[in-house]
Amino acid sequence: MWSVTRHRLLLCLRVFQSGPSHFCSSFVVLSQRVMQRNLVKYFHSARPLSRARIVLGIETSCDDTAAAVVDETGRILGEALHSQKDVHLKTGGIIPPVAQKLHRENIEEVITQAIERSKVSSSELTAIATTVKPGLALSLGVGLEYSLKLVAQFKKPFIPIHHMEAHALMIRMINPVTFPFLVLLVSGGHSILAIARGVTDFQLLGQSLDEAPGDTLDKIARRLSLIKHPQCGTMSGGQAIEHLAKEGNRLMFELKLPMSQNLDCNFSFAGLRNQVNQIISKKEKEEGIQNGQILSCAADIAASAQHTIAVHVAKRTHRAIMFCKMSGLLPDKDSALVVSGGVASNQYIRKVLQVVANATKSSLLCPPPHLCTDNGVMIAWNGIERLSVGQGILHNTEGIQYEPKAPLGSNISEQVKNAAIKLPRLKFTV
Repeated sequence: MWSVTRHRLLLCLRVFQSGPSHFCSSFVVLSQRVMQRNLVKYFHSARPLSRARIVLGIETSCDDTAAAVVDETGRILGEALHSQKDVHLKTGGIIPPVAQKLHRENIEEVITQAIERSKVSSSELTAIATTVKPGLALSLGVGLEYSLKLVAQFKKPFIPIHHMEAHALMIRMINPVTFPFLVLLVSGGHSILAIARGVTDFQLLGQSLDEAPGDTLDKIARRLSLIKHPQCGTMSGGQAIEHLAKEGNRLMFELKLPMSQNLDCNFSFAGLRNQVNQIISKKEKEEGIQNGQILSCAADIAASAQHTIAVHVAKRTHRAIMFCKMSGLLPDKDSALVVSGGVASNQYIRKVLQVVANATKSSLLCPPPHLCTDNGVMIAWNGIERLSVGQGILHNTEGIQYEPKAPLGSNISEQVKNAAIKLPRLKFTV
């Protein structure tokens, strides 16, 4: 009885913290101060707050070493992150052995910082959650190895986390989104459309058939030598494209939209990148410059590439929403489109997706930019979510392994393809 009541009250407190507009009318009649005082008073009288679930989350799936301590109300008690961006910018991309070495050098300090900042003792931790799939094998191995040492040392349960599940559920820490909802995960390593039906229940509608959008943006940035651009030298490839595109004219170059004849929700970005590479090579010859120098039209190319990627993603998402509503997988009204992953930080892509959300009467929800990229908070929160439903909590870690490749949920993409939904025309002018 306590666990059910407490869960509801914790949800109320989280909604309260996000603003009174989210309350139903029965709660609005109470003042904010009285509501907060009553909730806190109830927690103290019924069970000490120190008994709340608290999870340490550890993330090393790619090139960021991250850790965070989060409680079940969604409070970030402490977090730390070591970014490898500067190193990989110099090498022209992520080199797995280099990423592994940097993870090993920094993981202890990152985790120690997160715990110290949280002011939580090891005895107060409920569990340790760590990314074990998917990702770079060498990077995942570092996180898992160190986590298992902590599990043995602290004598705590272990919660293995699917990286994309964590991205998908991150929004629920800051916004009480109910299942089901559509989730678009776009990052440097993934591009996925899926229905989230529960904490561990996903149905895959579509995914990239070649490379991820973040990887495409990074490669285009490298081909344009944007690291040498005076405005972009310290930015990642995707950040440089977004920044430079603000100064460009996307209509200067016409790029063919990928997979326009395929009536499904899969993505493809490699062909688009090849189109851009051909344009760059042609303009280099015309301007008489060598590879490695900055083209005068670099901003226009960046704007064209970014717009085409955004529209491609938006159209596949539009079809996914239509399919889900036709199939009863989403409600006709007040459905939610959750967008997360590193590329979700791109404000231009968000604006294009807002066009789709408006047309389908859906709510577009995105975590703050710093919680879209890889972080320890999302791993810890995924651990909280799994604790709340009692799934995936291991008290025996013997035989646990990392998985570089791992699908998200069950694949129903063939059903989407067979539906052959034609999209109404939308104007993506943002």
